[in-house]
Amino acid sequence: MSIVVTAATAATPSLAEALARLVPQLTGGLSPMTVERLETVLSQPALTLLVARDERDTVVGTASVVVVMTISGWVARLEDVVVDTATRGQGVGAALTSAALALARDRGVEHLDLTSAPHREAANRLYRRLGFQARTTNVYRHPLV
Repeated sequence: MSIVVTAATAATPSLAEALARLVPQLTGGLSPMTVERLETVLSQPALTLLVARDERDTVVGTASVVVVMTISGWVARLEDVVVDTATRGQGVGAALTSAALALARDRGVEHLDLTSAPHREAANRLYRRLGFQARTTNVYRHPLV
């Protein structure tokens, strides 16, 4: 499969529809994806939405890279990596992750962080194969609603 990864630059109905199809495959649920919501996502200067397309120009995966300056320096996070179930195991995740690494490197960031649930075994193998190292840390979340 031939995969091309680009940064989304415009909120289009077709991209919003693709995200509405893909993101629930990762999270199991999502507020409805609309062009307006996608415009809000893309308007954030710290966020780059990477989109993987196959040879038919079908969106087969996506990932978000967030790069911000904190008091301790530049921080980059890879979020919401999702590959369509029909194309998993065909290099889409590797292409998205490699593009995210290149983007962070190009912005002068020293490392890229991500989290991945333990049950996502294939994704965890991919991240280790691409050079990510597991960290001994705790991840906390406080529900605000």
